[in-house]
Amino acid sequence: MTPPPPEPSHARRAAAAKTKTETAAPLRLFEAFGVELEYMVVHTRTLNVMTAADELLRKAGAADDYVSDVSLGEISASNEMPAHLIELKTTEPARTLVGVAEQFQRRVTKLNGLLGPLGGQLLPTAMHPWMDPLNETKIWPHDYNREYTLLNRIFNCQGHGWSNVQSVHLNLPFGDDEEFGRLHTAVRLLLPLLPALAASSPVVEGRFTGALDARMSMYPTTSKRIPSITGSVIPELVYSEQEYRDRILRPMYADVAPFDPEGILQREWLNARGAIARFERRAIEIRVIDVQECPAADLAILAAIVGVLKRLVGSNSGDAGGRSRWEVERLSKILAATTRDADQAVIDDVEYLHLFGLTGDGPRTAGDLWRHLIAELRRTAPAEEVAEFDEAWTLLVEQGPLARRILRAWDAHRSHVRLVEIYRALGDCLAEGRLFRAP
Repeated sequence: MTPPPPEPSHARRAAAAKTKTETAAPLRLFEAFGVELEYMVVHTRTLNVMTAADELLRKAGAADDYVSDVSLGEISASNEMPAHLIELKTTEPARTLVGVAEQFQRRVTKLNGLLGPLGGQLLPTAMHPWMDPLNETKIWPHDYNREYTLLNRIFNCQGHGWSNVQSVHLNLPFGDDEEFGRLHTAVRLLLPLLPALAASSPVVEGRFTGALDARMSMYPTTSKRIPSITGSVIPELVYSEQEYRDRILRPMYADVAPFDPEGILQREWLNARGAIARFERRAIEIRVIDVQECPAADLAILAAIVGVLKRLVGSNSGDAGGRSRWEVERLSKILAATTRDADQAVIDDVEYLHLFGLTGDGPRTAGDLWRHLIAELRRTAPAEEVAEFDEAWTLLVEQGPLARRILRAWDAHRSHVRLVEIYRALGDCLAEGRLFRAP
């Protein structure tokens, strides 16, 4: 799988956010959270992709013409590049993650109700398991089509990495350069562990690809014509906005300029690393998270991520602990292992394990590390967080990420009929707000 495409809709949202916050004090570390969840629109009868995101947004906005953003109260809906994909997002940053899953779930119910008369529904997981993107992809044809058309001309977006990807984005604010440096340092350390908890894309074109997180396995390939856009997925080690612009953004803009003489794409959202700095909104956006079977599972994973990041940031004033030793190549090795094997990935970098408080001298699995981290969260997180997220945390540490549960549910013959049954059950989980448990 590949990084979610850089979306022009993000650019306009960032501009709006900047206007709103120009007169307000900037949010500080962990004061609020921006959450985005992406879902496929599919035909209810066959579960094949359905290019009806525009009709859905028009109906949701009660509009005469096609729209690309619709406010549904605390949650809003918008389009993405593929015409079968819809994004739900917090309209304003949420001050707590407690209760946010229910807000998303109510909007899932609303959108499914609007899709029903069209013969459609929303489907979760990070990749459609049998979509043929070369023949089934349709690019969003309405506003901002100019940006999408240019991206398609440069990168040929008819492949899985662009047209068959559904992810979760977590936006975390920072107030100044010092907070940016601490947060960015912590985020890049945690990125390699995220597929071990969040992988949900084991099946592509009806086959197990060998990677439990196929979306992330394709991530580095989407922008290979201009490699600086994705980099090595793990962001470079930088500590300030100026350093970030000098080392990451300016080289990327220079590399895309020959293909983009009008400068249409030379914006922060073009950056496709696994976590990107959004200086327009004073936030870091984490992208290395597959979407789950229902918002309750997504928010439980985000709560775990935030809890671990708080611990890392708290012990990370400047570069305490020698974190500058964690160069891209060292972290990329761990990310490659978790992308392939998720919770069963073996981590033999003992110093990395020690960063998260897992003692000992031998290798451990990523699942071992997450069990340790979630046990710690149960002791230290606010009681209301533990009450809301503990059921999903228990499922994740006992049965593994959703990708492993999908494979366990797929019978030994791995038939298409059984695959349809599993994804129909996953659609029911999304509709009803239930966790998916393997038989």
